[in-house]
Amino acid sequence: MFLTSLLFAAGLLVAETPDTLQAVTIVADKGVVVSRTDTVSILKHNTVSEALLRLPGLALTDYGGLSGLKGVSLRGLGTAHTSIYLDGVRVSNFQSGQNDLGMLPLETLGSAVVDYSQNSLSFRTARPVFGDSPFAGRATLQAGSFGTWMPSLRFDVKASERVAVSAHAAGIFTRGDFPYGDGDARRSGNDLRQLRAGYDVFGTLDRGEWMIKSYVNASDRGTPGSLSWPSTDRQTDKNAVVQGTLRKAFSDRYTLNLSAKGGWDNIFYKSDWGNSNYEFTDLQLNASHTFRLTDWWGLSLATDVERGTLRATGYDAARTAAIAALGSAFRFGRFKADVAVEYDGTFDKGAEALHSVSPSYSLRYELFRGFELALNMRRAFRAPTFNELYYPGYGNPALKPENALLGDLGIDWHAALGEAWKMGLKVDGFYHDLQDKIISAPSAADPYRWLPYNIGKVQARGVDAQATLRYSDGRWEGGFSARYARQSALDKTPDSVTFGQQIPYVARNTVVLAADIARGGWRFDALWNWRGGRFDATGAMPDWNSLDLSMRQDFRLGGRCALGVFFSVKDLLDCRYELVRDYPMPGRSVLGGIEFKF
Repeated sequence: MFLTSLLFAAGLLVAETPDTLQAVTIVADKGVVVSRTDTVSILKHNTVSEALLRLPGLALTDYGGLSGLKGVSLRGLGTAHTSIYLDGVRVSNFQSGQNDLGMLPLETLGSAVVDYSQNSLSFRTARPVFGDSPFAGRATLQAGSFGTWMPSLRFDVKASERVAVSAHAAGIFTRGDFPYGDGDARRSGNDLRQLRAGYDVFGTLDRGEWMIKSYVNASDRGTPGSLSWPSTDRQTDKNAVVQGTLRKAFSDRYTLNLSAKGGWDNIFYKSDWGNSNYEFTDLQLNASHTFRLTDWWGLSLATDVERGTLRATGYDAARTAAIAALGSAFRFGRFKADVAVEYDGTFDKGAEALHSVSPSYSLRYELFRGFELALNMRRAFRAPTFNELYYPGYGNPALKPENALLGDLGIDWHAALGEAWKMGLKVDGFYHDLQDKIISAPSAADPYRWLPYNIGKVQARGVDAQATLRYSDGRWEGGFSARYARQSALDKTPDSVTFGQQIPYVARNTVVLAADIARGGWRFDALWNWRGGRFDATGAMPDWNSLDLSMRQDFRLGGRCALGVFFSVKDLLDCRYELVRDYPMPGRSVLGGIEFKF
């Protein structure tokens, strides 16, 4: 640990570009809600999960390497409880409840907004930026350890003063044969060949805007299994999505938001135990209406309908999900209050409907300039997934939704120290109570047959804290951030063999230190991540830490053209660790590349 700290301190000098951290008013499928959010940039990262590791309040599940399934959960609630959005439209998976972050169109993403109160993660597409020319673009080629090659191309066209079009294509090709453990054993069957492509159309209206997004993904990958149960299985997956959004203010008093989506996903597993195929289609239609009744009072109404159908080897399923939310926002000087009530209905083919009503409120008070107190409370529920309900030999159609109570109390302070320096401090305490948690347990009729039941209970409490310092004088730019999270997420399930223990993969303590410095086209970044106090069903897991360093130099080539050269070292100290037991993560690796902007 001491050597790690010394190397990190030497690499820092100064610090990272800050992640915007503030309360925002979101008008989306859940109505008007003000909650605690955290925004992290995606642009400078090679994977989404790499960017999210900067946030200690998140728990990542990663099955190792670029080809491994990657999921995320917030504050002990599980991946199925965490909603994923792309430009305000849900990225749905009724089958398993886990959205693989590796399937998202990374080349188009600009940032991710983590909403702790809403228990959601929202990705935003980066808008094109034009200079004097109506054309812009970039071509990138990266290469590195384990036979990894990542080419990408993006081209932007300003079709008119109101319309812009972006098209992109990218690939990932890797052997994925990284070493693991204490020796020189190498991970096999972890290769990946993935192609992604799509386009975005951005438009503006009088007092409004619209966007159409379309992307496709196709990949062939190994699925090597755990170290305890290695396999030669393979997976091919394909997905295609078309979605659109529209925002239009018809007056100072009324704004309409509409979105729609059509999606298709196919996953095929080739296994020695028998092949299986899963084909999922998703249709969504969402609308919200926002009314500004007075200068201090706003009202919103949101209605959403989603239809998902699954054709799988061994079973079929279909679900219609309906959401209706009524929200109201109040502003009285330094005091802000937002309240909402949401109805969720789940209607599965051949099954009894599930209904839930969830209230929420958020209170904020500014004690003095730059210093706010915030209180958030919310009830949430999660309908069981198709696999939990209907999977042959495992599903339990009698499952009830998981119910959760989410609470958050925090302070937020930021200030400018002269013209060049800025400081920020944020501390949040939270409490989550999860009832009717779905867990697997031996059945009464056959102790060797495990079934899902609503007998689980989790109580999670903790604190998230961060401090940031930034400097910018027009020549030098840099800063530093320190983040700490303490999470006690305990299994309170009666008669559980893990009663009173930390639930799987949620770190009890997390420290993230980040720094950056930039001048004259040069940029240096450093990130140190430490997580300790993790458990799974078999017991304690080792603590782990990683130190990542990167540098970049941009050269002007005349006109609007520029060339960027970059190099990064991940896990510099070669810490061999696992986020999921028996699924090792890569140790030390290097990646370099060039980027041509035109």
